[in-house]
Amino acid sequence: MRAGSPDSEWRGDCAPRRVLEIFSSKWTSMILHVLDTRLGGCARTGVLQRSLPGISKKMLTQTLCDMETDGLVTRRVYGTVPPAVDYTLTPLGKRFVEPLELLYGWGRKNSDALDELALNRGM
Repeated sequence: MRAGSPDSEWRGDCAPRRVLEIFSSKWTSMILHVLDTRLGGCARTGVLQRSLPGISKKMLTQTLCDMETDGLVTRRVYGTVPPAVDYTLTPLGKRFVEPLELLYGWGRKNSDALDELALNRGM
């Protein structure tokens, strides 16, 4: 979207807005990252929760449900007692990992600017 670009490029459902909507939840991006880089693309709920410090079971469950609805992960239930459930990145979910990792890499390289921003915000 360039300065002077047509209004149609700024509509509410444009691609940049849709991608930002997906990443607006910090947990969605973190789950994608952890599943891909640390857990080989598939993990049980408990393993995911232990890999994401600070996430509640309720928030993890809700975020995974949203991600399943969006087609980013698939949920598989095993007929064991108690039931075991795991989540696997879909091909679509794997496509979202690439831009996410670019953003995470940028954050690592620019941690000084992020620290300054946090300081200015009184964090």
